[in-house]
Amino acid sequence: MSSLIEELHRREAAARDEAAGLRCEIDMLNEHLAETEERLARLEITRETVAEILGGADADHVEAAAAPAPVMTADASRVGVLTVTPWRPGIAVAVLPTAYQDLVEVLIDAGHPLRAGQVAAAAGLSTDKSKVEGLRAKLKRLVDRGWLAEDGPGRFTTAGRQDRTESSRRQQNQGSSL
Repeated sequence: MSSLIEELHRREAAARDEAAGLRCEIDMLNEHLAETEERLARLEITRETVAEILGGADADHVEAAAAPAPVMTADASRVGVLTVTPWRPGIAVAVLPTAYQDLVEVLIDAGHPLRAGQVAAAAGLSTDKSKVEGLRAKLKRLVDRGWLAEDGPGRFTTAGRQDRTESSRRQQNQGSSL
């Protein structure tokens, strides 16, 4: 009987070690993902700035060339550029990519304008200067698409969109109570 218990302890220790190794790999992948998303945000800003500077027909060419079709993997998940749907009445926050949903929810919860660094801290993200710049790009994108407003330079808010924030909260609460 003691050899069976010893074998179970050995297997338990091996499984615990494997789980720790997998957690380490996940942490490394999450870090790599964050760096890649930050690089992507900078590239999107650059493309949008170039399109703005070029204006007219050249801008249409830049926009068309910059929007590659998403790559589908075996499990049919989307890989590629995250799209931020323009806001319109009746649309829920849930249509946004998760990273953008989190930012909108932080501003909804705050109830007053926040700077990018404050949003980062409230969302539990890094407040390192380079990370905040990537976050600011996302907030600006949400402003451009009508999800947020800028209440002064660098002060982001959901003010003026109470109809959207109220309905999105109700939809989220209904979804969580099911």
